[in-house]
Amino acid sequence: MYIKRNYGFWMTFGWSSKPFIWGAIYAAVITAVFYFTRINTSLPWQPISVIGIAVAFYLGFKNNSSYDRTWEARKIWGSIVNNSRTFSAAVMAFFQGPGVEEYQREIIYRHVAWLTALRFQLRLSREWEHTSERIKSINPTICEEYYENLDHEMRHYISDDEFEFYKSKSNIASLILAKQSSRLQELRDQNYFEDFRHMEFHDLIRSFYEDQGKSERIKNFPFPRQYASTSLWLAFIFSVFVPFGMLDLFNIRGEMWVWATIPMSALVIWVFFLMEKIGDYSENPFEGTYNDVPISSIARTIEIDMREMLGDQNIPDPLKPVNGFVM
Repeated sequence: MYIKRNYGFWMTFGWSSKPFIWGAIYAAVITAVFYFTRINTSLPWQPISVIGIAVAFYLGFKNNSSYDRTWEARKIWGSIVNNSRTFSAAVMAFFQGPGVEEYQREIIYRHVAWLTALRFQLRLSREWEHTSERIKSINPTICEEYYENLDHEMRHYISDDEFEFYKSKSNIASLILAKQSSRLQELRDQNYFEDFRHMEFHDLIRSFYEDQGKSERIKNFPFPRQYASTSLWLAFIFSVFVPFGMLDLFNIRGEMWVWATIPMSALVIWVFFLMEKIGDYSENPFEGTYNDVPISSIARTIEIDMREMLGDQNIPDPLKPVNGFVM
């Protein structure tokens, strides 16, 4: 996620310049044919503008829908933040009995392990995602190195035996919550807290399952391909006609004005494809690209809060932005 006040113009143009360049080349060919052969290749601008209005409305629909997916993902992780803090506070307040500090540490560390497993799972590649354009700090081959990277981080929070049990399973995060629930039941049976407080813990576990399931729904169900594909092809069709309509507009101003067709056509084509690309790159808020929900940074914030409640030492620092981006 980019956190500075604005994207710079050249930064924006840098990752969206191809439509402008190809639009300029295409418009130059059309204009040269018109100018040097005197073949009238112009078309009335009015019907082309009607197509443009329809495409703009469609792109607006796609962008709104894509934004809804990103904003929902951020709200889900906001819920995880709040519920995690509540869970940690409950662990620190409700547990009573001999050796309570050890059990508090176990439960809180296992919750951090759940956050770690969940964010790793959400960053696994899907066929419809922009996996070749991940932030460099997120390994583009994360699918192949998933267990190795996860192993390195998870062993800070749970035992080797527990991780080995999870490693052969398809949904590690879900199993960690199941283990957390059974462990809380064991501690209840040992009278470290009463039934009412056990129910409070179970309600929080349920909320974590809900937030995980909501995140997985966004991750595993792509923005419907019929909408995503149609917006791309409509923008392409409109762009094909733009230089012909521009010739119609500029030709009536004088012979030399026809060359203004090239930059103006390139600009219009770039604007429409820029809108399409913004929607396209907002569809998948967990894919690991520059406009994602920064789940690694959020998870680190939760870890810091929980370990500070625990009174832990050697607490990691918050993840710092790199060139204005947090992951």
